[in-house]
Amino acid sequence: MASLITTKAIMSHHHVMSSTRITTLCSDKAIDNQQRKTKLQISHRFFSRRRISAAVINSVLQVPEKETVEDERRCHVAWTSVQQEKWEGELTVQGKIPTWLNGTYLRNGPGLWNIGDHDFRHLFDGYSTLVKLEFNDGRIFSGHRLLESDAYKAAKKHKKLCYREFSETPKPSRSNFKNPFSGVGEIVKLFSGESLTDNANTGVIRLGDGRVMCLTETQKGSILVDHDTLETIGKFKYDDGLCDHMIHSAHPIVTETEMWTLIPDLVKPGYRVVRMEAGSNKREVVGRVKCRSGSWGPGWVHSFAVTENYVLIPEMPLRYSVRNLLRAEPTPLYKFEWCPNDGAFVHVMSKLTGEIVASVEVPAYVTFHFINAYEEDENGEGKATVIIADCCEHNADTRILDMLRLHTLRSSHGDDVLPDARIGRFRIPLDGSKYGKLETAVEAEKHGRAMDMCSINPLHLGLKYRYVYACGAKRPCNFPNALSKVDILEKKVKIWHEDGIIPSEPFFVPRPGATHEDDGVVISIVSEENGGSYAILLDGSTFEEIARANFPYGLPYGLHGCWIPKH
Repeated sequence: MASLITTKAIMSHHHVMSSTRITTLCSDKAIDNQQRKTKLQISHRFFSRRRISAAVINSVLQVPEKETVEDERRCHVAWTSVQQEKWEGELTVQGKIPTWLNGTYLRNGPGLWNIGDHDFRHLFDGYSTLVKLEFNDGRIFSGHRLLESDAYKAAKKHKKLCYREFSETPKPSRSNFKNPFSGVGEIVKLFSGESLTDNANTGVIRLGDGRVMCLTETQKGSILVDHDTLETIGKFKYDDGLCDHMIHSAHPIVTETEMWTLIPDLVKPGYRVVRMEAGSNKREVVGRVKCRSGSWGPGWVHSFAVTENYVLIPEMPLRYSVRNLLRAEPTPLYKFEWCPNDGAFVHVMSKLTGEIVASVEVPAYVTFHFINAYEEDENGEGKATVIIADCCEHNADTRILDMLRLHTLRSSHGDDVLPDARIGRFRIPLDGSKYGKLETAVEAEKHGRAMDMCSINPLHLGLKYRYVYACGAKRPCNFPNALSKVDILEKKVKIWHEDGIIPSEPFFVPRPGATHEDDGVVISIVSEENGGSYAILLDGSTFEEIARANFPYGLPYGLHGCWIPKH
């Protein structure tokens, strides 16, 4: 594999290895391979929604079986930590890259799942690792770098977890066990946001003014980076007084002129819909949606959708749970709870006025990612009568969250245990109806009953569209192991797959000046069972390989990316 790589001769402070710049992480400490179970009686005090109350939760906590570093090294490279903090070099291309493809593809995702003697539990816990593919006149210059968040820097300094991650809570100090008021202090840190992570390991976006920002679901985890060097610039400082709500959607919708996002309200369950102009740091509240269910928390909003004139706000039965937020050890649903009896809803807000123009009840659903939405005039009178919204829907099956435990991903490779998923299509009437529909857009068997990590032609955002690029499956599998091109109009699917692979999100880049929706290339980074990894380019129309380039080492699985054109 090394023979296929040529690299820039870039000097580090201490040494040069194979003409590449490498900064090696501290070696991991050996971990006792025996099961460690500890029962602790801990009393928690927490705030109720309406007032401060003295409620006590006594829970018996068990430390789950840990995965050792050696076990990690024996599993698929997709679920192993990067072995160096940063690297950059040129990759040798097999095939031919289109001459028009000039710019940088950035991918974000968790890439380090252990710190000191602590191994993380869940895929979403890992520290953010940025990967770049810079396309320049048929050549690819690549690199990766860990994001210098406060959470990562503190963990690296103290050799332990210091902030709350998706499923992880820092271990209390010995002194806290003797202090009867320590629980109150921890709760104050949680609800003030002090103890929440800024580990921006979910997505990366390019704002309309050119700034590049990594994101997660905590607002403090909005971090600016340099897309050329991958260096961390610093926190994105919102100038609007809305950060007291602590969390937001991990997937804002960004155009050249604006950014839309949702801010869940955990105190008065609902959502604020906000807009920020390109070049500004100030978000403006366009409107607010009150949750229709009787549950304490709002539904999880990892993503949402927009049309030309409307914002769609999903209210899932998978809701934020104060009880689970306060637990030191997670439940199978982590910080959420499943409340199907409370109903599932979709709200529609006018972008212009902030008015709620529709609020419909729909069948229960579970989705991480919305694909796209658009307005339709079914009467031919020049006015929208219904909104169509598509998402990667998991058949209202919450097991998908717990299936992303690292131990499960590492130990069940090859087993057919991946829960089914589909393209769920919402039909939301704008005539005041109380109910909407949720149907299957394309027969799920055609894409292996797996559907997530989707992209479309960005020129069709909020408009009627035809093609979806996503991760599908070739069964048996425990995780999506194929790339799919779905033709929603013709109900056809094209699959790209190789044995033993785990591909990341297929990202579509349209050819400048193209007149066909699928005229462009699809970029993905693939992790291999043999320990290697490579970048793959597929023709957006034929879905056939046009080029690939091997990395000189194995890269773990990543989440979401963005395209930064070369000007």
